[in-house]
Amino acid sequence: MSDVQQCIDQLVKTNDILLFMKGNASFPMCGFSGRAVQILKACGVDPKNIATVNVLDDQEIRQGIKDYSHWPTIPQLYVKGEFIGGSDIMMEMYESGELQQVLGTGDAA
Repeated sequence: MSDVQQCIDQLVKTNDILLFMKGNASFPMCGFSGRAVQILKACGVDPKNIATVNVLDDQEIRQGIKDYSHWPTIPQLYVKGEFIGGSDIMMEMYESGELQQVLGTGDAA
């Protein structure tokens, strides 16, 4: 495993809620990343409890996370070490109540 992959693996395993995104939870730098943060907030997650990695700061991380997850787009959400998906999957899971269950923030709708 490369250094970048090891770094990503460590981040994924040590943060309960981790969002690889463009920007950060306070200042998303693309619409999809902003949408991902809003979905987490709608689930009752305090933005202070969302660990974020700004992929715009490090090109190796930006490409590395795509390789790590085998998922081609950013943002990417991990909850307790498990890859959840991007903003579209997050929205579908939120609407069904499944995301709230994964996050432990409420019962299914």
